[in-house]
Amino acid sequence: MNSHEIDYKIIGDDIQLVEIELDPQETVIAEAGAMLYMEEGIQFDTKMGDGSTPNQGIMGKLLSAGSRVLTGESIFMTHFTNQGLGKRKVSFAAPYPGKIIPIDLNTSGGKIIVQKDGFLCAAMGTKVSIELNRKLGAGLVGGEGFILQKLEGDGKAFVHAGGTVIERTLNNETLRIDTGCIVAYEPQIDFNIESSGSLKSMVFGGEGLFLATLRGTGKVWLQSMPIRKLIQRLSPVGGNARKGSSSILGSFLEG
Repeated sequence: MNSHEIDYKIIGDDIQLVEIELDPQETVIAEAGAMLYMEEGIQFDTKMGDGSTPNQGIMGKLLSAGSRVLTGESIFMTHFTNQGLGKRKVSFAAPYPGKIIPIDLNTSGGKIIVQKDGFLCAAMGTKVSIELNRKLGAGLVGGEGFILQKLEGDGKAFVHAGGTVIERTLNNETLRIDTGCIVAYEPQIDFNIESSGSLKSMVFGGEGLFLATLRGTGKVWLQSMPIRKLIQRLSPVGGNARKGSSSILGSFLEG
């Protein structure tokens, strides 16, 4: 199934949204709850599955929905279709501060691998499924790289990232990264999770016990502030809890 050819505009800076312009009968699929606004003529329907294989049957839909549970997402996706006579717009917002990354699947070999909560929306015809990383290292840290999302198709897809986005093209190179900072990568890239170094550096270095390793040739997208780190920094017991005091006595006066 060929993906619908959608037009888009990304609006905003630190907390972005993507505005999708649909021709009559064009459809965009999105995670449940991602819609910000839609113009008159746009109709939406909540369905079990992405609609990329309409004849898969009820068992296929149940298996697809069950796999989405592993990624922590809803078993349902929302399909927005322009039922009007002219062009109509619908927009989707990122769930936390950061950037929205537009990816043309047709120029990325028809497939990319995305962090398990990174998918935002895509043109109808895009297949959204899970990718299990069977590497031992990925299994050791479970959610950080063991269960991923796979986007397949020939249209446009949009993923969100926390903080600033860094796009790198590896040329038979190796890149070691904080495990939560990978947003997406092309499928020919080899992804594993390895120990961060010596016992001393693992305990006192502050970089955690493991690092993600990307090897090969292809594109990777990284984020500077994954949601895990953002929550830690904003926590009352986080690393920034005592920063920003107005005076030497500020932390004591604030309790």
